[in-house]
Amino acid sequence: MRISKFIFILAAAAMFSNVFASNANAKLEGVYTDWAVHSKTESGEKICYALGKAKSKTPSSVKHGDIYFMVANWKSGAAKEQPSLLTGFSLKPEIPPSARVGSSRIPMYADGSEAFVENRNDEKKLVRSMRKGSTMRVDAVSARGTQISYEFSLSGITAALGKAKTVCN
Repeated sequence: MRISKFIFILAAAAMFSNVFASNANAKLEGVYTDWAVHSKTESGEKICYALGKAKSKTPSSVKHGDIYFMVANWKSGAAKEQPSLLTGFSLKPEIPPSARVGSSRIPMYADGSEAFVENRNDEKKLVRSMRKGSTMRVDAVSARGTQISYEFSLSGITAALGKAKTVCN
């Protein structure tokens, strides 16, 4: 039993660790079911984040690459539980992305290959919904005009957010 748990942790760590492979100082702090917690120091600022990988991607006829959803904390307090979508391609800024958990739909805005929630109250609402939900769907449009949709499991998000907060305190 211990060996299989260890193998699962190694496999999960490998799955999440490649997202920020270019950032040599990122440290894996823990894996919580479908979410991993990392920390890094950038320009003297410690950042801790929970990271989940998309479980499904549509349309299936398009090469999406790795798609992640991140909830980040800055030790300085500059941001607390800031949610964002991370893609490997540019998003169309004229058509705002949105995140949906259950009946809660949160508007986002596209900035290059990322999408953010503009309003702090909506950030809090989304993170609250993520803690209570089981899946999250993010809809967006690529810069090429393709309507895309990603589903993320929220299994482990509450524990991951707790760990990210603790690491950055």
